[in-house]
Amino acid sequence: MTHTTTRQGDGTITVSPTNEANQSATIIICHGLGDTSEGFVDVAEHLSSKLPYVKFILPTAPTQKVTMNMGMQMPSWYDIVGLDKRSNEFCNGIDISQQRLLSIIGSEMDAGIKRNRIVLAGFSQGGALSLYTGLQLPTNDGGCDELAGIVVMSGYLPHSSAFNISNGLEKTPIFHGHGEADPLVRLENAEESKSTVMEKGATDYTLKTYAGLAHSVNPTEIADVLVFLQKVLPADDKCKIQLKDPSEMSIKELKAAIAKAGLGRQAVGLMEKKEFIDLVKRHRDGKL
Repeated sequence: MTHTTTRQGDGTITVSPTNEANQSATIIICHGLGDTSEGFVDVAEHLSSKLPYVKFILPTAPTQKVTMNMGMQMPSWYDIVGLDKRSNEFCNGIDISQQRLLSIIGSEMDAGIKRNRIVLAGFSQGGALSLYTGLQLPTNDGGCDELAGIVVMSGYLPHSSAFNISNGLEKTPIFHGHGEADPLVRLENAEESKSTVMEKGATDYTLKTYAGLAHSVNPTEIADVLVFLQKVLPADDKCKIQLKDPSEMSIKELKAAIAKAGLGRQAVGLMEKKEFIDLVKRHRDGKL
């Protein structure tokens, strides 16, 4: 087994290399309106089998009222008033979700993953959030790397009047897949989004359309997404995450690492902390 899938109480799902030491990149996938992280876990696990060095993080949006859906409460990254251009300017809550993605990116960077080894991806509203966030990352005087890429599936650019690309992020590669028969986020919206983003300075924006595809994804699009990801996130052992030394881990941390790696049987009968440390070390070194 190349990956391990874990679920957290806040709805976040993580699909990561079984051997955590093999991680050298991260992809964050945001679901669409009314969905949860479960909606894309199969896609993440499929991509993980082709990208065994990538950790996938799938957060779940907060449940809140959505104006367009008669005020019904559902998982939503921000409020949606309507699908027309004018209504698209009213995205109450998008700043909060933007900060949440920035927090996830920050945590991965704290763990040793560079920003140019991180991809933001999403479907529909989640794709819109990824596009809006990924090109407006905070920068500093010393400059900073852009993301490895952004993937938008059946999405669009939200709140365009407040959108500006951060200095230095203009070359961020963007793949936008869109169904030609999408009745919700129409193809014209995707085309206009691309035009606006490029007018703002983006230089690498690919919009690929799929005949007969409605508001969904299909195997052909996922295959194209994989090609894009393999291009922007090639395997690179020099970028592997820097994990905490097992000898510095607590018994609780060691047992958690052993459980995540599926080493429960090998741990049966172990009593001393040094035995747990040795087990984790041997696993990370590929000796198990």
